[in-house]
Amino acid sequence: MKEKNYLQDLSDIKNIMNRSTRFLSLSGLSGILAGIYALIGAYLGKTALQNAGFYNYSQNTINPNNLEFKLVGIALGVAFLSIITAYILTKKKAKKQDVRIWNTTTKRLLFHFMIPLLTGGIFSLILLHQGLYGFVAPATLIFYGLAVLNASNYTISNVKYLGIAQIILGLIAMNYIGYGLYFWAIGFGVFHIIYGVLMYFVVEKKDLN
Repeated sequence: MKEKNYLQDLSDIKNIMNRSTRFLSLSGLSGILAGIYALIGAYLGKTALQNAGFYNYSQNTINPNNLEFKLVGIALGVAFLSIITAYILTKKKAKKQDVRIWNTTTKRLLFHFMIPLLTGGIFSLILLHQGLYGFVAPATLIFYGLAVLNASNYTISNVKYLGIAQIILGLIAMNYIGYGLYFWAIGFGVFHIIYGVLMYFVVEKKDLN
């Protein structure tokens, strides 16, 4: 009986330590919805490119039809919806867990996540400005993967696999420049949906039981 109590005490201590050093309120549903937003954004991006006469996305000429602004607008729209959705669902989950959503761990998570992400965003804008559209999708996948991997020490450890998958996919996409938009849809769309489903049924369902 005492041995069981010791094991329970150790388990409780481990949970307390995890909660104090890791942000555990991420929502699997937010990952699924982010993936859906990305797929819609990929479709809109493809339509914008085709309407501007870009059927070969590896070409290095700029069409004057405000293409840069359309692509950036679509990307920002997807990012905005994903962030808002993640915030709402994460806040809801944190409330159920009776934990604060904004603390030292959250600040560390955001700091380590945003540095690679902002770097990748600026780099991608430079590529767009130079008319190197074919390299934008691989670059965003690689830098996003680095951001996720960099932040994985401050949240659920399994998220690192999503980051690694994005990096690998981005590197593969570098060899298929004309198909970058499809790789972008797979990485930000399909991978997020798969991750969100696995996170919900493997992690969140387990916590509820």
